[in-house]
Amino acid sequence: TSEWKGMSAGTTVLELRRAGPDLYSYSSTSNARGVFRMAFSETLTQTSTFRLDDGVVQPLTFRGIDEKEREIRLDFDWTNMKVSGVAKGNVVDLALTEGAQDAMSLQIHTLRSLAEGKVAPTVSMIDGDKLKDYELRLEGNDRIETALGELDTVIYTSRRAGSDRVTKTWVAPSLGYLPVKAERIRGKKKEFTLLLEWLDR
Repeated sequence: TSEWKGMSAGTTVLELRRAGPDLYSYSSTSNARGVFRMAFSETLTQTSTFRLDDGVVQPLTFRGIDEKEREIRLDFDWTNMKVSGVAKGNVVDLALTEGAQDAMSLQIHTLRSLAEGKVAPTVSMIDGDKLKDYELRLEGNDRIETALGELDTVIYTSRRAGSDRVTKTWVAPSLGYLPVKAERIRGKKKEFTLLLEWLDR
């Protein structure tokens, strides 16, 4: 479930599927609720297809729409180290750096890194029509109440370099480092919260 500044805003379903040998699809489908249907698309879906290359998450395609209902279509060419497509109404044609991620594959990359006990301080991500650096940091541990009961969690934050907006995520080692809570914070104000309601494997 999602909350916007303390008000119920809707639901989000995250789904990871195997699409082939070392090939996976990770999608997010968000449905706005109540008055938030007037401000956001009623349904917002984003999907990343990625492969594991010697254990490293390597995005191949990203499809979706943004909050203004503009198409996002990204195709990654790791042979020629470039990504092309459209985002935010602009043509995308960028040089890739090793380890670069899209908005969805970055989550899988980070969770796998946490499970291995290491988190790189920065990672590059395709943000709209630009390649930007994001800072990742471990923030400690906490035991929190969830819909699945009390869980021990590891906390990490991600932030675009130079931004005052931070995403804080709680992941549960006992659930394979799956996220059970997330908050988006701008300055000192909490804007957005996601809370785990159910898990199906």
